[in-house]
Amino acid sequence: MRKAFYMLMAVAGLLVLLTSCSSSVTEKSKEKQNSFPEKSITYSIPFEPGGQSDIEARRQQPFLEKSLGQKIVIQYKPGGGGSVGWNELANKKPDGYFIAGINIPHIILQPLANNDTGYKTEDIVPVAIFQATPIAIAVAKDSEIETLDDLVKKAKESPGKITVSGSGHHSGHHMAFLQLQDLAGIEMQYVPFDGAGPSMQAFLGGNTDVILANSSDLLTYTDEMNILAIGSEGTFEPMPEIPTFKEAGYDMTASIDRGVGVPPGTDPEVINVLEKAFLDILEEPGIKDQMYQEGFEPKTLGHQESLEYIEMKTKEYESMYE
Repeated sequence: MRKAFYMLMAVAGLLVLLTSCSSSVTEKSKEKQNSFPEKSITYSIPFEPGGQSDIEARRQQPFLEKSLGQKIVIQYKPGGGGSVGWNELANKKPDGYFIAGINIPHIILQPLANNDTGYKTEDIVPVAIFQATPIAIAVAKDSEIETLDDLVKKAKESPGKITVSGSGHHSGHHMAFLQLQDLAGIEMQYVPFDGAGPSMQAFLGGNTDVILANSSDLLTYTDEMNILAIGSEGTFEPMPEIPTFKEAGYDMTASIDRGVGVPPGTDPEVINVLEKAFLDILEEPGIKDQMYQEGFEPKTLGHQESLEYIEMKTKEYESMYE
């Protein structure tokens, strides 16, 4: 009887100890969440100053400083189309005090296309995706091509003859080109340029028949071209008259998505704090309207949704590299 009593007391003591440990872990987790951040945060942009990633970070900066209560220091780490900056991010201490802008599909395509990027897609932990730049396909205003079906028909009549300008190889533009070719069963000639600006100027100068261009650039040159389709999921608010690729009969989307990431191993509670800070900005009066006016599409994907989105796009692009 006495032996059973002692065993019961031992079990009870163990339960108390486990409960205490669990409470301690929970309290420590809460303390970390409540205390973060305790110093300034470096927000790294893996491109040159003045680009859209920089412009967006500058728009976010005052809101982040207000919500997080710490200074946000924006730095630039250009090179390799972003790979230099993402390599740095992947190897930083995972404490939440170093974050970096991320671009999709860049962080997927670079490791797929090259073995020396210095990082893998899974090394970058997304906090949130907050903006997209849909990619559209267009022809000159005086072109005989009036619809995407017209373009496909002409491409089938003259395989490999139609030239299409775009920004770079292994880029969002290049992938949109390959996807459309595959879905439509056509062959065209992709002409890559070093950036969206040179691509646009080449097209406007009559050096290519077609262009795959960013929505933000298209707003500037709308009067000089006929936009056939756009890569947004649904109607693109600044251009409601333009059909999506899906509406035009081709099951594809095409965009450059922007977000922010942290190094692998970052505490989930820290990610939660940063996620809320970034997504709350999109609820600020006028922010979404500003994005639309500039030709961008607001997105509100949190950490988990961003992981799922990146996984989906990775599978989509991997099939194109097989």
